[in-house]
Amino acid sequence: MRVLGINAVFHDSSAALVVDGQVVAAAEEERFSRRKHGKRPVPFAAWELPDQAARWCLVHAGLRPQDLDAVAYGFDPALAKAAEDMGLDDPWDHLRIMYAERAPGFLASVLPGLDPGRVRFVAHHVAHAASAGLQAGFPSSAVMALDGRGERASALLGRYDGGRLETVATQDLPHSLGLVYESLTEHLGFLRSSDEYKVMALASYGRPRFLDELRGLLRVTGDGGYVAVPPDWSRWAPPRVDDGTWDGAHADLACSVQARLEEVLVELATWLRQETGESRLTMAGGIALNCVANSRIWREAGFDEVWVQPASGDSGTALGAALQVAADAGDTIAPMTTAALGRGWSDDELAGWLRAAHVPFETPEDLPRQVAAALAQDAVVAWFDGRAEFGPRALGQRSLLAHPGVAENLERLNDVKGREQFRPVAPMVLAEDAAEIFSDGPLPSPYMLFVHRVAEQWRDRVPAVVHVDGTARIQTVDADAQPRLAATLRAFRDLTGLPVVVNTSLNTAGRPMVDDPRDALELFGSAPVDVLVVGPHLVRRASLFAAPRLRAGERVPS
Repeated sequence: MRVLGINAVFHDSSAALVVDGQVVAAAEEERFSRRKHGKRPVPFAAWELPDQAARWCLVHAGLRPQDLDAVAYGFDPALAKAAEDMGLDDPWDHLRIMYAERAPGFLASVLPGLDPGRVRFVAHHVAHAASAGLQAGFPSSAVMALDGRGERASALLGRYDGGRLETVATQDLPHSLGLVYESLTEHLGFLRSSDEYKVMALASYGRPRFLDELRGLLRVTGDGGYVAVPPDWSRWAPPRVDDGTWDGAHADLACSVQARLEEVLVELATWLRQETGESRLTMAGGIALNCVANSRIWREAGFDEVWVQPASGDSGTALGAALQVAADAGDTIAPMTTAALGRGWSDDELAGWLRAAHVPFETPEDLPRQVAAALAQDAVVAWFDGRAEFGPRALGQRSLLAHPGVAENLERLNDVKGREQFRPVAPMVLAEDAAEIFSDGPLPSPYMLFVHRVAEQWRDRVPAVVHVDGTARIQTVDADAQPRLAATLRAFRDLTGLPVVVNTSLNTAGRPMVDDPRDALELFGSAPVDVLVVGPHLVRRASLFAAPRLRAGERVPS
């Protein structure tokens, strides 16, 4: 069965294509439009579709819209209620429902040849759950899908067995752990529905001195649900102006809410394990991107294994909706083995881009060793290799790399990217070396969705990747899955004795991650990056600015 999945109602608009149970392609619209998150999650934008991402998925697979058996839309307007009936203050929410109802016609207009009768609505949290429960590769598992909101709920707890979902509990709005965290994000001066990860980072600098009060406000109900309505945050800390500064009260509030969120999630996961009897847990939804909470669930909820969907935000509902429709039709779903599901180019095509841009480059036989040598000399390397990642994490397809042993590289990279200095950068580590350095989290950890404790004897050796609380959000690198990257890490280990490299996303502040070669060249030309790796090709900054200019009449390929 050929199913195109669509996420469009809120933000992180995306498309994914599943053919005979195999995920063939998945991409977020932001990678094409260059608008962060694709759009803002407001009712007025619900009509905007990920048309570029959808068309690319079809072209990649050699399909036309009329070849599709179904289009799975990750929101079911028939389940929605009026905002006032859900206790939400949003007088324009009815527009969201109306646009979703009209999605079949909208999709047919942007994908000519598509039969609108083939569009199927999939409940938002079912789509989240499917993206995890059907991709983990477990024969059965418990599943948790929690975020800000869907049609009328904020969470689904259930069980997958043989590709079938059994819903055990849901939580209706207005109670929402995700909306509570979004509200706090806004109070702390960050962009709501975008910068929640900054709150998680800031929390490490505070003390949970408001935790006892929050326990009375955010609490489980013993049946898989919870009480969670945003309080008046000003009782603990004044609203923060986003001027780059913060004080102890802001950090303490972030720490307190983060701690209470973790406690509630552990309680919910423990309850779900007892209800289902499952030894494995799968997770999705925006809250599952909270890697600190994920690690506590892994340690404390009693599951043998915890698997988190790399695209746990709303972009993953395009994937999950398509998978659920395919599974319901009887397709056997292949487990997820990589998040590299986006666009990619052949080595020759990449060389063509560089030549057309008149960028001098090398194609060395020993590229991993040359990159490792540059890193060992404290160069910042922009790494562009293979198909782009699906989801918010840079996983060695579109990454900025640096030396982890130079403590100043944390500040340096945050300056390069225009980020707040309290935010950490992450390490990538060879899978075979991870256990020596990192503990208190699952290994391997290929998708950067858990935090691990950094061994005491390693903290001074890799200071750039150690957060203020002694942890790091790691990515383990497997040589079979990413041979060029693994070879670079091994060469760096040979030169420095460190099997770790700093890894942060290949983008600058407010911009989506680099996706195509043009994006990579633009970043390299505008940011203080020393080396650009494009597939097997290597560009050095000194050579770039010594190159001749583009001649009249010549064009960079589009």
